Amino acid sequence: MKKVMVIGCPGAGKSTFARKLQELTGLPLYYLDMIWHKPDRTNISREEFDRRIREIVSQDAWIIDGNYNRTLELRMRECDTVFFLDYPLEVCLEGATSRIGKERVDIPWKEEEFDEEFRQWILDFPKDQLPEIYALLEKYRGSRDIYTFRSRDEAEQYLERERKRKMG
Repeated sequence: MKKVMVIGCPGAGKSTFARKLQELTGLPLYYLDMIWHKPDRTNISREEFDRRIREIVSQDAWIIDGNYNRTLELRMRECDTVFFLDYPLEVCLEGATSRIGKERVDIPWKEEEFDEEFRQWILDFPKDQLPEIYALLEKYRGSRDIYTFRSRDEAEQYLERERKRKMG
């Protein structure tokens, strides 16, 4: 496990999982939201974003946290491991709601309220994003280590097993 993707619906806890995985592995961690978004809530250009992604995936080791389906296959081609947090919609909505007003390392501002457009993005995720994610995972199954977790407990159990394994 040297080149790792952490994907899933917004609010699933990708960044938290990626941070815990980074603590276990020591791999460099990149948050796609921190690359795409500027602190003033504007974005960098698609060209700049793509260039930064290509730079990251050309390195020997990394964890990349985030979906950004437009660049998903580019990262999928380069990774050796995928962690897919495939949680129920209610869990993701609750996760997104729980971080309102909190400082975060994965986005360059503090969300003061649950943005209605972002809430709708989460609600639309199963029909707009999941089919493409499922298709890509199927395409690369067998040539990548793919872990799909259906609950936070499953993800935590995996991390705990890895901690114990690492400690001997």
